[in-house]
Amino acid sequence: MVMPIDFDIDDFNVEYAPLIEEEELDIIPECEMFFAPDGPLKATAEYGGQTYEFRPQQLNMATSIAAALQKGENLCIEAPTGVGKSFAYLIPLIYRSRHAGRPALISTETIHLQEQLIDRDLPLLKKITKLEFKTALAKGRHNYLCRRRFSLLSGEQRDALLPAPALALDLDRLGRWMEKTTDGERDSIDFRLEPDTWSLACCDGVSCLGPKCEFYRNCFYYRARQTWESADIIVANHALFFTDLEMRIIGGAAGALLPNYGVVLLDEAHTLEDNAADHLGLHLSRLGIVSTLNRLYNHDGARGLLMRKGVDPILRGAVSECRDEAYGFFAPYENLLHEHNENALEIHDPGRFPNRLGAKLEELHRKLATYLEEQEEVNFRTEMEAQLTRCREFIGGIDQFTRKLVPDAVYYAESERGGTTLHATPLNVADLLSKILFGQDFPVILCSATLTVKNSFDYYLGRTGFCNGKTLLLDSPFDRNQAKVYIPRHMPEPKDDDFQDALEREIPRFVEFTQGKAFVLFTSYASMRRTADDLREYFREKKWQLLIQGENMTRTGLLREFREDVDSVLFGTDSFWTGVDVPGESLSNVIVTKLPFAVPSHPLIAARMAKLELSGLNSFANYSLPEAVLKFRQGVGRLIRSRSDRGIVVILDRRIVSKRYGKLFLDSIPYNYEIV
Repeated sequence: MVMPIDFDIDDFNVEYAPLIEEEELDIIPECEMFFAPDGPLKATAEYGGQTYEFRPQQLNMATSIAAALQKGENLCIEAPTGVGKSFAYLIPLIYRSRHAGRPALISTETIHLQEQLIDRDLPLLKKITKLEFKTALAKGRHNYLCRRRFSLLSGEQRDALLPAPALALDLDRLGRWMEKTTDGERDSIDFRLEPDTWSLACCDGVSCLGPKCEFYRNCFYYRARQTWESADIIVANHALFFTDLEMRIIGGAAGALLPNYGVVLLDEAHTLEDNAADHLGLHLSRLGIVSTLNRLYNHDGARGLLMRKGVDPILRGAVSECRDEAYGFFAPYENLLHEHNENALEIHDPGRFPNRLGAKLEELHRKLATYLEEQEEVNFRTEMEAQLTRCREFIGGIDQFTRKLVPDAVYYAESERGGTTLHATPLNVADLLSKILFGQDFPVILCSATLTVKNSFDYYLGRTGFCNGKTLLLDSPFDRNQAKVYIPRHMPEPKDDDFQDALEREIPRFVEFTQGKAFVLFTSYASMRRTADDLREYFREKKWQLLIQGENMTRTGLLREFREDVDSVLFGTDSFWTGVDVPGESLSNVIVTKLPFAVPSHPLIAARMAKLELSGLNSFANYSLPEAVLKFRQGVGRLIRSRSDRGIVVILDRRIVSKRYGKLFLDSIPYNYEIV
């Protein structure tokens, strides 16, 4: 559960160390020299990098960032694919590191980019610049094994604490791995591990004892944090960054997860609004509550922390009652979703739904607190106190949701894997970010390949609250002839009954243009599934492997297989429109089945649009359309990733030529189109 921030935005302030004096940070000449045609970057191939190409856009971006750092100003940059934006922002940060008292924080959306920066780009630049600087990859606690929690799992209560007997084998493997691992990171595990096992053994902020823990000196997480503290450049992800920002708001810099950074660079910043809305809101899930109660006591199989000797059965009964009430609390919301046949619905008056769960949790909390007073074993007490903390969070979350205490937010229920989740998502993200992110004493640099609509930042700035700085729009270094756009002449509109049949006719037609090697991007999982089922035999006959999101492989596995099997075709939905980098022949064709308009009936989208209408603005022109254009640019941008790439884009949505707004989509991509 993510708790909403409770503060008065007008009074918000976080204390940070003073910024570096401007005269100490004159790095513009060094950046100019590095990216000059005859500068150090020219030697990149000698150190294992790509063949050097002078790119004026890259030089412009680097010197603009250097100037922003020197002045302490914010900067928002659109850097199209091929500019070399990673080097363009890393070099100013590297030169800055020699003068700075505080590290630079880089936050990205995707694991792929984090790994690229840490494993490839930064080591290469260290060789080229011949400068000494320290780097660190920052991950959340849950990525590290906790020795204390593992010790508790492996003790005399082992059988009672594991959710299922079959997980005992996982625990044995985890123990052998723990003896030889040097970092304790889940990513370095070389065997299949059930998520339930890891969730019981990983580091957990609620139950962490910090320096008081007997395993503190050998704690994997705190050893990792020590590398963050001594690093000049820290690479994190947006989730960790916003969690850290939230903790700074609530408890000041002393309660933060990340070191006291002196500059923040948000790469892949096109997701900023949604990331901020997610982390600054309230989320209450049935799965989360039931999992916590099962951790205490699960009558199915008689498992949980309270199965130890001497526990009063009344206490276990109180847990069971809470679990029953948890299902009862969420049932009306689930029934409402079922009655309306919707995955998500706005809840206008949550107070009208029965809430006996809050009182039951309060009663359980009192009984657990009394029981805990008599317990002396530190390991057990720590784990129980963590469950007490979670109970308090659930009680507070239920109260905030049912009484609508999160200001300027949309309240809705959503059906998700594992049950229903209740959300209270803020609608004033721009106001919040302008204060808590862009109004601080450190510069914030935003960059992405897609931030503008009609070459204007106005829409993006309005949605994110960016202020106190400048914008920079760079042009693409690619040749517009590297790709061509095809639009079928006889496609019906998506609302027409024969659209699906046309889709299944045109996809094979254009896949044959490139003999496979295609991404087919859908806006609906149901449409993707139906199309995949109907065309499966066609692809089998052609001997082109059909890779389908949600079948057998993870997203990472699908992309790996797609790269290695050059002629394969991948069907994907939302997550494949962005953050995918497949240079070369493997991806020669991007097929867009529908223009990516967000579902207007989703409560969050509907509430954002309603807010615009109330302010006198047309919600389609001022929200739906620009959002779709930005996502469209992201999807089409998967195709050309280097100067040597060639390919085609196919748009199977006739609205791009039949509707007046279609020109906005076509003008947003730098390629010529043909109706065929």
